[in-house]
Amino acid sequence: MADRSLSHARASRIRFAVFLGAPTLIWQLCFFVVPLGFLVAMTFWSVRNFRLQPDFTFANWSTILSAGFFQSAYVYTFSLSALVAVFVSVAAFPVAYVLAFKVRPSTRMLLAGLLVVPFFTSFPVRIYSMQIFFSPNGLINTALDAIGIAPISVLNSPTGTFIGFLTLTAPLVVLLQTFSLVAVDRQLVEAAHNLRCGALRTVFTIVIPAARVGLVVAGAFAFVLAFGDYISPQFLGGSNPPTLSILIADQVKSGNHWPRASVVAVIMIATLALVLGALLKLAYGGRKAA
Repeated sequence: MADRSLSHARASRIRFAVFLGAPTLIWQLCFFVVPLGFLVAMTFWSVRNFRLQPDFTFANWSTILSAGFFQSAYVYTFSLSALVAVFVSVAAFPVAYVLAFKVRPSTRMLLAGLLVVPFFTSFPVRIYSMQIFFSPNGLINTALDAIGIAPISVLNSPTGTFIGFLTLTAPLVVLLQTFSLVAVDRQLVEAAHNLRCGALRTVFTIVIPAARVGLVVAGAFAFVLAFGDYISPQFLGGSNPPTLSILIADQVKSGNHWPRASVVAVIMIATLALVLGALLKLAYGGRKAA
């Protein structure tokens, strides 16, 4: 009788879990798995007379993988995104540390709310507004000229793309790092201080290891956002040099070649999956089950 009751309770829990998870599963199947499968299938199609032909050919893969412009765009996009992820993670950490350890909870909530404010405005609008500041006759160069300093060239360069990536990722990285640092056990920090550990040593031996998962996840989000961004390299970088997202648009505009654009998109997805897998292994690899 007891075994029957346990089996009935277990079955009820399973049905309840399926009931809760079914909507999310159906959504992912309909709007992620199915479109992804269609995208992969399209990489083997061909274009004839500007029309898609659903056949099976590896010509798109061989053309893209052997093209010098793709190889250059891939290396540039990957390296710049990785640089942005590292830079913004390091630069955001002092800000997140102050928010987590040095200010009152009420102040922390206010400042965290201010970090969310940029997301109230569309990212393309923010990038367009930045052109006013960085254009040759913009506010920054006008101010520099007034004090006798040579103007700086930011637009239509990798520097402009880099600044756009920072604008996109910095608020989110600061927030994620702050949430991670707030969860660090304060007793560990106090114990380190009682053992005469300095502030810097405490940060590197206690705080960062304890918040490792959140810090790595924040950097991973920065890489993902930068790697797939189209707005910054288009309107601040001037597509000079082009990134993979620019390359996808160019392939579509050039002869309506959706299959080659799909090849680039699939390679981007595979790259992000590998990078995220490596970063999550780094974040959780050393954690032991309780």
